[in-house]
Amino acid sequence: MNTNHTSLSSRPFELPNAILEPQALWSYFYTLCRIPRGSGNTEAVQRWLLDFAAAHGLECRQDKVGNVLIRKPASPNKQAAAPVVLQAHMDMVCEKNADTVHDFKTDPIQPVIDGEWLKANGTTLGADNGIGMAAQLAVLADTTLEHGPVECLFTVDEETGLSGAFGLEPGFFEGRTLINLDSEDDGELFIGCAGGMNSHIMFHFETEPVHDTLFFFTLQVKGLQGGHSGDDIEKGRGNANHLLARTLWQLSREVDLRLAAFTGGNLSNAIPREASCLAAVPSSQKETVRVQLNYLLADLEDEYRLT
Repeated sequence: MNTNHTSLSSRPFELPNAILEPQALWSYFYTLCRIPRGSGNTEAVQRWLLDFAAAHGLECRQDKVGNVLIRKPASPNKQAAAPVVLQAHMDMVCEKNADTVHDFKTDPIQPVIDGEWLKANGTTLGADNGIGMAAQLAVLADTTLEHGPVECLFTVDEETGLSGAFGLEPGFFEGRTLINLDSEDDGELFIGCAGGMNSHIMFHFETEPVHDTLFFFTLQVKGLQGGHSGDDIEKGRGNANHLLARTLWQLSREVDLRLAAFTGGNLSNAIPREASCLAAVPSSQKETVRVQLNYLLADLEDEYRLT
C-alpha cells in the first residue's frame, strides 16, 4: 500500500458515505483502518503516530520495543492538575473469511456500515483497539478541550502477549492515573482479564495409498459468528474446529472414515469461524454418510440456534 504517513497525520481521513458522531473519533478510526497494523507489523502505525505528534506540535517519545508516548500540555487554567495517562494498543487481530482476498501486511481494512454497526468487508475490523487509539487522537487534536496534562500511551503487540506493556521501563510516562481504553462496553470498569495458554500436541499416524474403491468428499463449516477467545468464550458460539472434529468423530462411529486433510482457524485468540476437511469412505458407504450428515446438521443447528 502506498501510504504517505506525513500527509495523513495532518488531518483525519474523511468518512465515506456517512457521517458518524463524534466525527473526529470516527475520522481517525477510518485513518487507522488504512494503515496495516497486525501484531508484529506495527512499524507503519508507529511512524504515523510520530508524524501525527510532529504535525500537531506535541511532545513525543518512543522506547526500544516500539511503544509511543505523546504528551499534550494542560490548558492554561488546569496546569496544577495531575497528569492522566490514556492507553491503547496499536496492533489488531488479523482474521479473514476463507473466500476473502486480503493481505494484512499491505492492504487497508475496508469498513462498511451495516445498519447501526460498523463492520469490515470479510476481515476483522480492528476496533480492538483502533477505536481506543482514535479516542486518544481525537483528544490530542482537539484544541477546545479544557484538561490537565494528558499523556497518550500507544503500546505494541498486546494481542500476542502484551510484549509492549511488559517492555515499558520506569519513567517512560509521568502520570500515576492510567485509563485503559481497551474495554468492550461503555460504563464498565475492568478488574481483570482473560488468560491464555498454548498447547503443542504431537501424535503419530500412518499414511496409506488411495484406493479406487474410496469415495472422497469435502466437509466445510463456515458462516459462524466467531469472536474473541477470552471476551466471547462464554457466549455459546460455535467453534468451527470443534464442530467439524465432532462431526468426523460421529461419522467414524458409523462408517470406515479416512481423513486426508483438516484445516481451520488461524489465530490462537479468535474463536474459529471456518474449518474444512477432506475425508474418504468406501464407495458403498456414501449414502450412509449423507444420511448421518443430515442428522448431525439438524442436531447442531438446534444446539446453536440461539448463537
